[in-house]
Amino acid sequence: MRTVGLKVLKNKLSEYVRAAGSGETVVITDRGRPIAELVAPRQVPDRYKDHPVLARGVREGWLTPARNPGGEPPAPKPVPGITFERLMADLGRDRADR
Repeated sequence: MRTVGLKVLKNKLSEYVRAAGSGETVVITDRGRPIAELVAPRQVPDRYKDHPVLARGVREGWLTPARNPGGEPPAPKPVPGITFERLMADLGRDRADR
């Protein structure tokens, strides 16, 4: 990870853009205080190319793609001794308390 001041960044922008493009993170500072990071764009899986909102979410980092797309859902983990009927009866009693 490199740290560069705003003035130096302006003068050597292409050098720092190439560094970020190769996978390095460049922290940009203004008077010694970090103000931004220059990083390479996140790779968007091909299955999201036709979905612009999902592709944008992956690229911006607020959406994480599934690790096992199209795989089986995890097996259920039932709680011993609790049946569906008992669970629904408990729920009914809880709702009646309101």
